[in-house]
Parts: sequence; C-alpha cells; structure tokens
Amino acid sequence: MKRKPVANRTRRPGPLRILFVCTGNAARSQIAEGLANHLGEGRIEAHSAGTFPAGMVMSHAVAVLKERGIEIAGHYSKGLDEVAGPFDRVITLCDSALQECPAPLLEARHEHWSTPDPSFVDGGPEVVREAFRQIRDRLESQIAALIDRLVRGEGDA
Repeated sequence: MKRKPVANRTRRPGPLRILFVCTGNAARSQIAEGLANHLGEGRIEAHSAGTFPAGMVMSHAVAVLKERGIEIAGHYSKGLDEVAGPFDRVITLCDSALQECPAPLLEARHEHWSTPDPSFVDGGPEVVREAFRQIRDRLESQIAALIDRLVRGEGDA
C-alpha cells in the first residue's frame, strides 16, 4: 500500500520538505524540483508529482536544467501516491493541479504559482526550448525568493 502525501503543520528539524505539483509531472514540477534541490543547498528537500502523471519527463526540461549544471535525467514522472509525506509546503504550479490536488495537501502551507506549460508552445524545437528556458528562469526566481523568505523566517513552515 502506497503512502499518501500529507502536508505537515509542525516543523521538524532538518531540510524543509517541499512538494511541487502540476498535472503531468513532465515539465514544470520536474524543473522546480531540480531547481529547489540545487538552490536550497541542503536546506530544501524537494519532490514533485502530478495529478495525472504523463509517464515521462520532457527532454527540454532535462536540457534546460543541464544548462544550469543541474542533472535530472534520472527523474521520472510520478503521481501523488508515489511521494511520501509529510511535506512542509505544497506548491501547485498549474490551475488544473490546484483543482485536482487532494484537500489534505492544501490544508497546510500551500502556495499556488500559476505557471504556463511550455510543452504547448507552437513552433520548432528552438522556440519550444526557449519557452522552457523562460519557465526555468521564472521558477528559479520564485524558488530563490521562497528560500530567501524562509531563511529570513517569513512564512516559515
């Protein structure tokens, strides 16, 4: 029996456990997980999952993180029932995930970062890759700001 992810209202010692949720767990949440683990420098233990896992991680997501020296080639698309809680913070990355996310995950510390899906950008491979870079950069800024807030003790989990 798989453990359900659960958000946690009380803070434990150790790294802050964050769950990033999007629909397919193929792009945005995978990028966020890789960035948070990298930028958190041991202060963050990030995980990601999808409400309807796509079964694969987009090659563009892997490539744009590799440009930053972050390796996620071993990541795989997983569902919410495949990530063990509790989590100190849950961040939904798309409106669909916000609607589909189980209520217990959203009862504790939750943030919603409505993030466009770069997978749906029209154009050739370079146009799509650039869309992935833009999402990477946007998430990198948001995650850096989150870590800064948490280090300063604002919005502590």
